[in-house]
Amino acid sequence: MKKQKVIVGLSGGVDSSVTAAILLEQGYEVEGLFMRNWDSNLNNDILGNNLQGNICPQEQDYLDAKKVAEKLKIKIHRIDFIKEYWDSVFEYFVKEYKKGRTPNPDILCNKYIKFDKFLDYAINELNANYIAMGHYAGVRLNEETKEFELIRGIDENKDQSYFLSELNQNQLSKTLFPLQTYEKSQIREIAKKYKLITAEKKDSTGICFIGERNFTKFLQNYIPNQPGDILDIKTNKKISEHIGVMYYTIGQRKGLNLGGQKEPYYVAEKDIENKILYVAPLSDESYLESKSCIIENFNFISNYKNYFKEDKFECTAKFRYRQRDIKVEVEVLKEDKILITYKEPVRAVTEGQQAVLYLNELCLGGGVIGKIFK
Repeated sequence: MKKQKVIVGLSGGVDSSVTAAILLEQGYEVEGLFMRNWDSNLNNDILGNNLQGNICPQEQDYLDAKKVAEKLKIKIHRIDFIKEYWDSVFEYFVKEYKKGRTPNPDILCNKYIKFDKFLDYAINELNANYIAMGHYAGVRLNEETKEFELIRGIDENKDQSYFLSELNQNQLSKTLFPLQTYEKSQIREIAKKYKLITAEKKDSTGICFIGERNFTKFLQNYIPNQPGDILDIKTNKKISEHIGVMYYTIGQRKGLNLGGQKEPYYVAEKDIENKILYVAPLSDESYLESKSCIIENFNFISNYKNYFKEDKFECTAKFRYRQRDIKVEVEVLKEDKILITYKEPVRAVTEGQQAVLYLNELCLGGGVIGKIFK
């Protein structure tokens, strides 16, 4: 029988490198595909870009991916999705920040680039049966419902199902996640065994496919300064000024430049229209607390009726990556809109971020946090 062909998203990091190695061990025909989704010159990425050296990080990643492919004796392809990333991910990202919300580009990147444009190219142009990514998560077919399910990676500290919560049945049916049953330390050991150049390479950080930036300065490339007042939310007194409300996140403590105060402050509320940033003293975190929230554009990965009989049910949720599971009650208001009520106090639930639901190891899906009820 002809081997099934898998195109691995080779990023130049250790996780994708070992993904390719594991799939070769499992008997697949493996090829790599490196994608470039950001061009600093083309995209006016000037402020906040502290790149050093003669070679940009993306090109270094490609060189590392090439060396991994050579070591594993697999073919590597390269493609640009710069326009697609701008249109489908970055424009939304900027638009949300202008509204004062805090979007998650990693989730959009998975939904529209890795598991859409990349998937289409791999299947239709490179004749793949599957794609594979170095995410710590898993996919399985439920034999009873005949629907695909997304499950957590066993390494709790690395589990990335949160970022995959917008995927659909078609995307999961064509995807392999070989790292689901591995701890990160094991991945490094496998990379050493294969003598891969990425074995000791640091994990990438920063914005998806853009990288490390001074975030406030980076945003100023796309959203002009809109100075205004910083007010103490308890006294309504002006205590300083800011350069733009949209550059701040609810709960943020660092970077407020509020010297000379009796105690530290955090961002409590944002008034975009009137350019007011409300802050509260750290001794009173009540302004961060909420009781429930509406989630918009919610994506149930498989039909929730497979697991619950009613439109109201209990499960757990995460409102930030690496947050511990929060017990919640969920009410499905309509197909893509839900109300989440917390069973315990939750702080700093933020508009524009992602709420993701879980039933034990199963990721039920995710959506964008809309209205928050105090």
